[in-house]
Amino acid sequence: MTDITMAAGYRPGTSDTEIEAAAQARIRRRKQTVLFWQIAILVLLLGLWELASDMNWIDPFFYASPSAVVARLQDWALNGTTEGSLWYNLGVTMEEALIGFVTGSVAGVVVGIGLGRNQMLSDIFSVYIKAVNSIPRVVLAPIFIMIMGLGLASKVALAFVMVFFVVFANAFQGVREADRDMIANARILGASNWQVTRTVVIPSAMSWIFASLHVSFGFAIIGAIVGEFVGARFGIGQLISIAKGTFDAAGMFAAIVLVMVVTLAAEYVMTLIENRLAKWRPQQSLDTH
Repeated sequence: MTDITMAAGYRPGTSDTEIEAAAQARIRRRKQTVLFWQIAILVLLLGLWELASDMNWIDPFFYASPSAVVARLQDWALNGTTEGSLWYNLGVTMEEALIGFVTGSVAGVVVGIGLGRNQMLSDIFSVYIKAVNSIPRVVLAPIFIMIMGLGLASKVALAFVMVFFVVFANAFQGVREADRDMIANARILGASNWQVTRTVVIPSAMSWIFASLHVSFGFAIIGAIVGEFVGARFGIGQLISIAKGTFDAAGMFAAIVLVMVVTLAAEYVMTLIENRLAKWRPQQSLDTH
């Protein structure tokens, strides 16, 4: 029994197994409390929204009630939309977002690590990267559509651009923040530049890279939807555009809910992948206070 353990409030003679079990129980209780309040706040907000719509505190024509949004989603799921099956339109948007996300992430990581490890290339290309990054992404949508047409390519290109600069910036900074002492020690042991990059720099930058990936998929979906909103044959962005043109507030909110659900699901999957690939990281402290 250590002084720290006694200070934490455990009785003398408490085993390490009991201490860890108690800590795990506190963690579970905390997660349950967080989940409870998350659900409670959501129910409260939706209830207030529904009440405000029923009582005409807000205009239901412009602010469709949650029940109307659910009814629209159910109608789309069962009967389809004016532009075909809901699942087909959702699949089109997801295909565009996924291709843009994967290609943009890979390119961002490769270029970020490459420039982060080469000071000369970084100095040469930094001005061009800053210039391109200063262009508002939305402005590129009509340009890509004009060049590549209304099909898949223009939406993928916009999603790629949305993702690339986020991942690139984090990968580049992660490389620059790598522990210089570890790099020096690796060189003393005879490691080549590639070995230093593979065994020291890349693992050091992984936290930065994963942090960018968590938000990048949302940006990929935004890029795909903005492209569809500007001009497309199918997709969630096209459904939003049609709902806007017909003043269908329920349709617009229904499409937004779909995007939110898909993005949250992608965030969950990304967290699972990160936890599997980054098992080497220290576990979070069991002391939750």
